[in-house]
Amino acid sequence: MAQWTSAVGAAQLARQLLTQQPRPAGPGSRKPPAYRALADGIRLLVLEGRVPVAARLPAERELAVALSVSRTTVAAAYEALRAEGFLESRRGAGSWTAVPAGNPLPARGLEPLPPESLGSMIDLGTAALPAPEPWLTRGVQGALDELPPYAHTHGDYPAGVPALRQMLADRYTRRGIPTMPEQIMVTTGAMGAIDAICHLFAGRGERIAVESPSYANILQLMREAGARLVPVAMAEGLTGWDPVRWRQVLRDAAPRLAYVVADFHNPTGALADEDQRRQLVDAARSAGTVLVVDETMSELHLDPDIEMPRRVCAFDPAGSTVITVGSASKAFWAGMRIGWVRAAPDVIRSLVAARAYADLGTPVLEQLAVNWLMRTGGWEEAVGLRRAQARENRDALVAAVRERLPGWEFEVPRGGLTLWVRTGGLSGSRLAEVGERVGVRVPSGPRFGVDGAFEGYVRLPFTVSGPVAVEAAARLAAAARLVETGASTGTDAPRTFVA
Repeated sequence: MAQWTSAVGAAQLARQLLTQQPRPAGPGSRKPPAYRALADGIRLLVLEGRVPVAARLPAERELAVALSVSRTTVAAAYEALRAEGFLESRRGAGSWTAVPAGNPLPARGLEPLPPESLGSMIDLGTAALPAPEPWLTRGVQGALDELPPYAHTHGDYPAGVPALRQMLADRYTRRGIPTMPEQIMVTTGAMGAIDAICHLFAGRGERIAVESPSYANILQLMREAGARLVPVAMAEGLTGWDPVRWRQVLRDAAPRLAYVVADFHNPTGALADEDQRRQLVDAARSAGTVLVVDETMSELHLDPDIEMPRRVCAFDPAGSTVITVGSASKAFWAGMRIGWVRAAPDVIRSLVAARAYADLGTPVLEQLAVNWLMRTGGWEEAVGLRRAQARENRDALVAAVRERLPGWEFEVPRGGLTLWVRTGGLSGSRLAEVGERVGVRVPSGPRFGVDGAFEGYVRLPFTVSGPVAVEAAARLAAAARLVETGASTGTDAPRTFVA
């Protein structure tokens, strides 16, 4: 059986290689041989995540024609990559990308920083902001007023409190997506929703297509559920999704599920346009794949002039392809562990039935608090405060990083909570390690990829502002200097991953 889960065409790989900027040569240095430059280019594409791990590369002759080089050059490049652990081959199955043993792999998600460390450490690990007061307190007080009738019941609502299910259904309907309460299940956060969906649709060993990069905690959840992740590379910058690539992967790998964050993608901040959304749904429907759409960032549009596209489920009127996941955790407060699923009624019934063997239901008081906020207009007021705070934080962080780390590259997203930063060739894993020593906690790129990709990236969330943002950038710059000089390990080994 072949070990690859997707394929890269010769023309596609040639285009990606030609977009790379060559590294400036130092005085007196010689130009590397053509095969070495090609091997380095492919390795860089793998480490940056633009070519997924476990993607089959084109045959030597096909790539030679596409690049206008000799087949010998391609063969020598492939052999160099095999020797370095970035390529595996088997007769009859071709060659596919890999990451060598010993490279840092994403072992965990992004756990919150312990409270006792908050005084000495600037935490850029978790994309979460403090509660938008006074609305949290008002919501809880309103929920307490409405609690007595529920206190006289057993308190188990596997599908969610009926009032909140109706409220969420009405909100979708007002957006032009007719929805009944029977299409809604309330969950314990978005993580609880996606965990339930994975257990229902994708048993151990099933394939799940995911964006590359994608949200670290969800990737880890899927790994622990025994899923086989099939990465689909994101396009450069904020353009996001390549529908042609998605259609090819869904057709070739035939995954049971696909998981996407179409609204201010975590970590890149990309926003899918309506044509991309339509084509994603069409590709999933054609492949028989269930498309799980994470909308937890959808209300965090930060620029006032932005026009939000229609929700992905609007392009699936029959409800047979798209399952939507929402949450109060990003738009309101991470401590408000209320999420929800919108899907066809039969899917909701199956999810509810399976819940009897999981957590039975979501806390009633928190459901009533979210319902009170949505019913009274407090939700819109609170989300408005959240947008203003995230916008201020974004602008401060962007300015500070540009001043202190001018060699780092990124595009400024128009919403969401995260900045996806290319670190000028430095190892993101080493930056994360050294950063904790100098007082800043930052997650490295490989946490957001599959099998070690994105070594040259870090994710910076919009969680600090003002002087703290300036200090965070200063500490990152200090960490970068230590990584560049090799001081993090006390050796003279190179601290960059590029050739």
